[in-house]
Amino acid sequence: MAETKTTKKTVAKDAEVKTIEQLREELAAKQADQVAHKRSHAAGELVNPRVLTVTRKEIARLHTAIRAAELSEKESK
Repeated sequence: MAETKTTKKTVAKDAEVKTIEQLREELAAKQADQVAHKRSHAAGELVNPRVLTVTRKEIARLHTAIRAAELSEKESK
């Protein structure tokens, strides 16, 4: 499994370009990945357990980006 490294700046830039729906779709995909990684870890198949931490942080960043987009959309109305 190839993991891409995402930084705060990358997520912040993506949040400006992506719509709320796109962010929610990405969030759902990351959450599904997290469940798969947890299963792999429990079965002893996960090679790099650091993936769990990285995925959790990416999910938190997506939640933050969604909330920021919702607030900016609300202010613009």
